[in-house]
Amino acid sequence: MSRKNSAAHAGLTPEALPPLAAVPGVSYIMPILNEADHVEEAITTVLAQEYPGEKEIVVAIGPSTDGTTEIVTGMAEKDPRIVAVDNPQGDTPIGLNLAVAATTQPVVIRVDAHSELTADYTASGIEVLRETAAANVGGLMVAQGKSAFQKAVARAYMSRIGLGGPAYHAGDEAQEAESAYLGVFRREVFDALSGFDESLRRGQDWELNLRIREAGGRVWFAPGLRVTYWPRSSWSKLVKQFYATGVWRAEIVRRHGTRNSVRYFAPPLLVVGVAAALIEALLQLSGTTRRWPRVLRRFTSLVHVPSTAYIAGIVAAAWSARDAGLRERCWFALVLPSMHLSWGAGFLRGLATGAASNRDRSR
Repeated sequence: MSRKNSAAHAGLTPEALPPLAAVPGVSYIMPILNEADHVEEAITTVLAQEYPGEKEIVVAIGPSTDGTTEIVTGMAEKDPRIVAVDNPQGDTPIGLNLAVAATTQPVVIRVDAHSELTADYTASGIEVLRETAAANVGGLMVAQGKSAFQKAVARAYMSRIGLGGPAYHAGDEAQEAESAYLGVFRREVFDALSGFDESLRRGQDWELNLRIREAGGRVWFAPGLRVTYWPRSSWSKLVKQFYATGVWRAEIVRRHGTRNSVRYFAPPLLVVGVAAALIEALLQLSGTTRRWPRVLRRFTSLVHVPSTAYIAGIVAAAWSARDAGLRERCWFALVLPSMHLSWGAGFLRGLATGAASNRDRSR
């Protein structure tokens, strides 16, 4: 799908959206790639939602090599509610648009093979759509883990000092939001805005929600909608994920400038601060600073203050996690700077060169 330029006239305002039927049909969309271990359970769980209306799920299958395609097509042959579409390029936004194009129902719900919906997620989401006249509704992303490391990552996701900002990470009050996790959409969104931006491999949800808001539509956060999310299970995968996310966030900043929240600039500023502190420390160890005037030495030594304060904040956050075991707290102290610094480094790279062909290789 190509995006329309007349977003401001898209008619997504609460007044312009037509009333929903008493029990509207629902189309779930799921982009996948190499998910043979999870896809059957994911599809079965989605279709088992406690909702009396018509349901269908459209699965956009990337070029999988682990038998995912055969599993989904086999399920589709047995259940007409399951539709498989081919996504030869494998990119998430392309798969999402292909899936939307094959849907037939007035409500479109994005789902993920690694996320778990509560049984009443669909019914509750549609009720919120109706009550708020929103164009898109999202809930709380409840991160959970099994190992000590994954639990630490989950804690960081849900912590203000971890990801911070978005309501869907740590919000507790219903409110209008800048974006939504996954999303329960009115079909009019895709009719008016032509879907996700296929040039964005990451951040396409935020960008679509930006266009919804620019078109006068309402994006709503409902804390009663809860989705369990299982984060990456190893340090290397986590770093790759956050580096790629930072690169693509910078690409969005390059395109949309000041419409991005200022919080996105905190991690890259942290990277710059840490780099400056390391350089100053190396200059001290080499004796270079001895030749500098005393006033200059005192001034440059101030570069360590932000880094020291940040380290103190990390230690305090880990120490205050009294409900966690020692291993989880130690991992938490490592996970937080890993997320921040890898995201910030990716952001600086993306800001300087653009996202180009950068891919998230953490899955």
